[in-house]
Amino acid sequence: MHTRVMTATAVAVLGTVATMVSPASRALAGEVAVPTVIAHRGASSHAPENTLASIDKAAQLGFSWVENDVQRTKDGELVVIHDDSLRRTTDVEDVFPGRAPWKVKDFTAAEIARLDAGSWFSPAYAGARVPTLKEYMRRVEHNHEKLLLEIKNPELYPGIEQETLKLLGNEGWLDRGHLGRLVVQSFDADSVRTVHELRPAVTTAYLGTPTVTQLPRYARFTDLVNPSFTSLSAGYVAAVHAFDGPHGRPLRMFTWTVDDAVAAREVAGYGVDGIITNRPEVVRSAVSAD
Repeated sequence: MHTRVMTATAVAVLGTVATMVSPASRALAGEVAVPTVIAHRGASSHAPENTLASIDKAAQLGFSWVENDVQRTKDGELVVIHDDSLRRTTDVEDVFPGRAPWKVKDFTAAEIARLDAGSWFSPAYAGARVPTLKEYMRRVEHNHEKLLLEIKNPELYPGIEQETLKLLGNEGWLDRGHLGRLVVQSFDADSVRTVHELRPAVTTAYLGTPTVTQLPRYARFTDLVNPSFTSLSAGYVAAVHAFDGPHGRPLRMFTWTVDDAVAAREVAGYGVDGIITNRPEVVRSAVSAD
């Protein structure tokens, strides 16, 4: 890991200057690249999150990047769902009423396949299912999309990093052509480090906001630092960009979860590389240089 020549004073100056210039004028002047827009859990304001319908909708709207969450069933199947409980986004309480608190890890893949994961969102999506990661990856491939894949709650699923990478490899996603379409991330730094150690060629991301003094350590195993937009400043973005990651390229940043135009323009002005959003069409319109 190599650090660019940038002192704390220089970073502070960059932050001050960035706040003095409007994001729109910076973008129009070509000083800030238009950030990538990532559809959070698919086009989740249009279709039930983390379903095949949600990534189909993202593709229909013209968004190439989608984000998802991966967890593991009782019998070892990797499935795409955000919460560690099935309660919020399925009808599990009706189908299995006596099995509270309805944790993903306590149900088999066959049991989860019985659940309706769409009706909670809209009757139009009644019968949508919780996809397995294999099904999800095949749909992403079919749609020619790119994937920001989050390993969710790795402390609940020992070995999930190895299993996820094995499945990705089996599905052809660890070859040279696919590696540029894949980022694996987690809120757990040890999980991100494990992915990097197991498959150094995979692009990794840490979900969080390490301090500037911690960045040299994180830059050894992560290619992106992905913080909440509420924690951002122009100076912090500049500080992250000042470090090279494990592949010898500057650290990048995708920030989350930005759903309104004002916040989107603000973080774009800070120089973030990507914006994760439930409303990708709103963000795209806000940050477009047109």
